[in-house]
Amino acid sequence: MRIGSREREPTIVDERIHRRRWGILGVLVISLLVVVLDNTVLNVALKTIQQDLGATQSELAWSVNSYTLVFAGLLFTFGLLGDRFGRRRLLVLGLALFGAASALSAYADTPAQLIAARALMGVGGAAVMPATLAIITNVFDAKERGRAIGIWVASVGIAVVLGPVLGGALLEQFWWGSVFLINVPIVLAGLALIGWLVPESRDPRPSRLDPVGVGLSIAGLTLLVYGIIEGGERAGFGDVAVWAPALGGVLALVLFVWYERRIDHPALDMALFRNPAFSASVSAIGLVFFAMMGVFFFMTFYWQLVRGFSPLETGLLFLPFAVAQTAFSPMSETMVRRFGVRAVAATGLGLVALSLAGLAFIEADTPLWFLEALLFIQGAGIANVMPPATTAVMASVPREKAGIGSAVNNTMRQVGGALGVAVLGAILAVRYRADVHDALAVLPDGSRDAAAESLGSTLAIAEQAQVTGAIQARAFDAFLNGVHWVSAIAAAVTVLSVAVVLRFLPGRGRPRPRGPERPSAETEPASVAS
Repeated sequence: MRIGSREREPTIVDERIHRRRWGILGVLVISLLVVVLDNTVLNVALKTIQQDLGATQSELAWSVNSYTLVFAGLLFTFGLLGDRFGRRRLLVLGLALFGAASALSAYADTPAQLIAARALMGVGGAAVMPATLAIITNVFDAKERGRAIGIWVASVGIAVVLGPVLGGALLEQFWWGSVFLINVPIVLAGLALIGWLVPESRDPRPSRLDPVGVGLSIAGLTLLVYGIIEGGERAGFGDVAVWAPALGGVLALVLFVWYERRIDHPALDMALFRNPAFSASVSAIGLVFFAMMGVFFFMTFYWQLVRGFSPLETGLLFLPFAVAQTAFSPMSETMVRRFGVRAVAATGLGLVALSLAGLAFIEADTPLWFLEALLFIQGAGIANVMPPATTAVMASVPREKAGIGSAVNNTMRQVGGALGVAVLGAILAVRYRADVHDALAVLPDGSRDAAAESLGSTLAIAEQAQVTGAIQARAFDAFLNGVHWVSAIAAAVTVLSVAVVLRFLPGRGRPRPRGPERPSAETEPASVAS
């Protein structure tokens, strides 16, 4: 049966599962926390990792993107596997793998080892993420599902709060690898609670796997983002080593779409995108994360290098964003009931665009209250985009295919974020290199190219050459000019997502889910505590 079909299997509701739905949600939030926590912790540690491992700007980007690309590429597969073999099984497998890879990341000795361990973490995360949202869809009925998804989204805000603060505190007391070891106890607690509370569920009529489609998606995304990152490193996109992999990635993705439309068991059923609400929701998610993650990537360097804050202080400075997202996400369902999905999502995206536009004017001495206000506005905006958009996506697929619906939702989020870091990071690198070039004339000839890689490299090499005073102000100006460019571009992308939402999302009233109003799951009695 193709995804999106209205055909239904008779289902049996297990009242014991329904009574425990909030406890189950709590366990799923813990599982989600560990996946999201890792990336927020890593952002704070990037400067320290760069110094201790001697990582280049490209290697830093790949320490983020190796996780994200593997994660996004395998979401389709793990969504299918969860629907076929059981979502709880995939959740357990993913968490265990994520914990083991976290330990490997903590003890990496080279940037290459860290990138490889992060990729392995991406495999585990890809098994966890679609399972959590799919289980929520099966456990909660239509009346409560929006609220449950709002809490699920709010847990991301909690991770944003805990990650930078906890990561900063660990970096001040221990080595950078400790930011990965914090995942291990969370994983162990999550595994124990899953075995106690979470029921098994699966699709009674699963589709066949699609290894060709998955392989094409992984190849396309990896080649495309590799080309973009190399463009930033090489100060342009005219080199064959840059445009050839990027073009190969585009061709692989085009072939992926062509292939998926012609087989009867696609990893991603293209018929889903004929639903305007589905297409608009996933597009808005991808666009807003493109803008937001690209900006977050450079804000860490702004706080630490330009403003001189410690890793812990940097984490605390991100609190307004996280507090706003945590506070407003559970309230979004009420707002949707009153004003409609389109109005709430468009308003949220407008707030994100406003905050990004504000960042296009920041300087080295911008008042902290102004920056904190922008982060709070951005968090409040995201809190009113993600829950209604996610609910609209999950309402567009049959409940027995919830794993694939969750996979599409999270793939767009992760791919958007990965491309945001790559594209906006490349633009920032190109602008920085062009603007700082003249200031590097005081450095020895052999060190100028390395100094031009990033603001961190410039300051480190200038300090070694004892010419920091002659370079620092110019380097800050060059970095901030790049920040202004990428912030303005990010704001424009978010405005585009507002237009998409206003054009295609339904107006007043919530999207009607296609399926039974009560939870459905093929439940294994042994998996439910009595």
